[in-house]
Amino acid sequence: MSRPSGLRVSVPAEARGQRLDKFLAAELAAKNLSRSRLRVLMDAGAVLVDGALRPAKYSLRGGEALDVALPEAAPTSIKATKIPLDVLFEDKDLLVINKPAGLVTHPGAGHFDDTLANALLYHCGRSLKAGAKGMRPGIVHRLDKDTSGCLVAAKSEAAFSGLQAMIAARQVTRVYLTLVWGDLPEDSGTIDAPLGRGADRKRMDVRPGSGKAAVTHFTVRRRFAQATELECRLETGRTHQIRAHLRSIGHAVVGDRSYNRVPAHLPEGLREALDKVLKRQALHAYQLQFRHPITKRMVRAQAPEPADFRAARKVLKGAA
Repeated sequence: MSRPSGLRVSVPAEARGQRLDKFLAAELAAKNLSRSRLRVLMDAGAVLVDGALRPAKYSLRGGEALDVALPEAAPTSIKATKIPLDVLFEDKDLLVINKPAGLVTHPGAGHFDDTLANALLYHCGRSLKAGAKGMRPGIVHRLDKDTSGCLVAAKSEAAFSGLQAMIAARQVTRVYLTLVWGDLPEDSGTIDAPLGRGADRKRMDVRPGSGKAAVTHFTVRRRFAQATELECRLETGRTHQIRAHLRSIGHAVVGDRSYNRVPAHLPEGLREALDKVLKRQALHAYQLQFRHPITKRMVRAQAPEPADFRAARKVLKGAA
């Protein structure tokens, strides 16, 4: 894959007062970049104003230098790739997958033929009709690359729209297992805090007044000397919701390199021991439950705990 091309745009004095995204959309019209696409690039940190990140609504002063990293043209369709799938449930309308850590959900930068979407095309063949000609065939929701566990995908368009509506109406139960640093004082609780992108555009932060509503319920499963195992139930499904919420209360997910807040004083060798067995954040989508959008029967799926999660628990259990 070639590197993204760079583009520099000088802001004329007469552009003073214009919104950044509106100005760039007009300047880059020949490259077919809409304002919505530009916002995606800005969220990814691909647009700099005099070397600094600015929001889409930033009001230009005139005279700035804008640097835009334009991604290479992405394919308009994806191919079927033979990638093994651990199927927990399947019928003619949908299937529930136990996604392994390390597998990207849908195509994006650097991943066009090695994602869950490619695997679904291969596994389902002609039975996959939900968005089969797009870049996210069958994908109703997603899991982060390094999060494992239950993920539902639709085969039929009716199942796709039905599942989307249920997720929006908070009628899909999603339960996660996670290991977090520190000892939570309460046995259960709720984190109700809006989330949005902050200065680091790759990370979500609690943003009162400007973020989107996000609610996570948690229950303590077991306690260790240096960490706590939690069961988390999502009421909403924002990007990085569990990871950002737990970090916001001072208990970052063990192994999470993006939201990491490792305790300053750990027993000697504990961090090294964990690094040997856990190469990603300790977050596993354990259970998924919903009423089938076509048959109306309850679907209950449970993904076995992955080996690296169990190994990390064993390391923490043995820490003094």
